[in-house]
Amino acid sequence: MSVERRRELGQFLRDRRGNLVRAELGLPPIGRNRTLGLRREEIAAFAAVSVTWYTWLEQGRDINASRQVLESIARVLTLTAAETAYLLAMGGYTPLPATEVMAIEQAPDHLQRLLDAFDFPAFAVAPDWGIAGWNRAYAGLYTPIAAVDPKDRNLLWLIFTDPHLRQMLPDWEETSRHFVAEFRAEAGARLGSAAHTTLLQRLGEASGQFAKLWADRGVERFASRQRVFLHPVAGELVFEQHRLVPSDAPELHLVMYVPVPGTPTGDRMRKLLADETA
Repeated sequence: MSVERRRELGQFLRDRRGNLVRAELGLPPIGRNRTLGLRREEIAAFAAVSVTWYTWLEQGRDINASRQVLESIARVLTLTAAETAYLLAMGGYTPLPATEVMAIEQAPDHLQRLLDAFDFPAFAVAPDWGIAGWNRAYAGLYTPIAAVDPKDRNLLWLIFTDPHLRQMLPDWEETSRHFVAEFRAEAGARLGSAAHTTLLQRLGEASGQFAKLWADRGVERFASRQRVFLHPVAGELVFEQHRLVPSDAPELHLVMYVPVPGTPTGDRMRKLLADETA
């Protein structure tokens, strides 16, 4: 396990331990006022491991934790399924992606043709969340996409640095939080890679809001959900966001914004694209 992953595992455990509500676990406050957080010895006792060993784990020491022990600690910390998967990935017990972030500048031709076949916004995302391809409907939704410098054509970078995109998202606070938590869940095994570190440093320097969310260590699996955009020409557009992983190119994810039935989104998108070609 790399030094970076050991440190991240330790910090993740400390953060989650500090957020536990003692009363929910049947424990009294510490002193008169402290109701949040468990002591290390309490976690160790519940997980049936030694206090010294658990302390070393939180400190990022070079020790080997079994999958069974990490799962036991995850139960004590009441981690979600996504957080448990992240913890196990840090310990090396799940299938891990490549350690280097893959920067794919352009989607393969056959995937670009698939994107072009959709009449709703769709785009391809690389492992570093770089946008590697998009269709005409997506360019209609987010008009600056083609003009963005390729090194900045990254979904996470744009959500935190592009004021145009931020103005289009009435739920920017919630959306940005989801994005950071999903990115951490997917990129956990790549912690410490040069490209990954560079991206995080750039984002942290460019956006204090990103830095805060990253420090919170939220972890979420991707889930299809509703997305709302306030387009400067078309007005409010309501989509369902879905993601597919091509079996012949699993390093790329195809993200699709499907108009929600019962809303004028489909008609507004068709008019928007028709007006562009008129």
